[in-house]
Amino acid sequence: MADSRLEPVVLSKEERRTLQGWARRRTTAQGLAMRARIVLACAEGGGNAAVAARLRLDRKTVTRWRSRLLARRLDGLSDGPRPGVPRTITDAQAEEVVVRTLEEVPAGSTHWSKREPARRVGISPTSVLRIWRAFGLQSWRTVTALRAPQAAGRRATGRRRGLDRQRVRLHRRDRSTAASAAGQ
Repeated sequence: MADSRLEPVVLSKEERRTLQGWARRRTTAQGLAMRARIVLACAEGGGNAAVAARLRLDRKTVTRWRSRLLARRLDGLSDGPRPGVPRTITDAQAEEVVVRTLEEVPAGSTHWSKREPARRVGISPTSVLRIWRAFGLQSWRTVTALRAPQAAGRRATGRRRGLDRQRVRLHRRDRSTAASAAGQ
């Protein structure tokens, strides 16, 4: 039996439909799904202790989410900002590091060191390593090969053309593809 001192949870049809979707959908974050189950159980008329026992949760957890729903409705169930230092590296800086790593070769070197892109982009070398790790990049595992010119759109001159000095960056396992593209 529900406690008569508790404020009843009354949900609109749309709120109930949204909560049921959150609780049933496999792609919903598990914390949000559990909060939806708590609120739905409270809306059925159970008290905090009964809902906590049925869902195998602590009574304080049920009390917290019931009160947040009553105060802010569905917006109160979402995750709030987490503590910690905000990001200092922008998405544009991370993109610049990735593009430079994949599409450019530094002058006088075979591959990027962590210091060179850090200096050019204006971030720390450790941040460059974190970006590389997040994208699965390893600058020292790329190789430069020569590629034959594309024939489309060019007139045949009757003489043999040399290879264009276009750089193609490939992973080491693709060396056989690079050798066949270079005509070796």
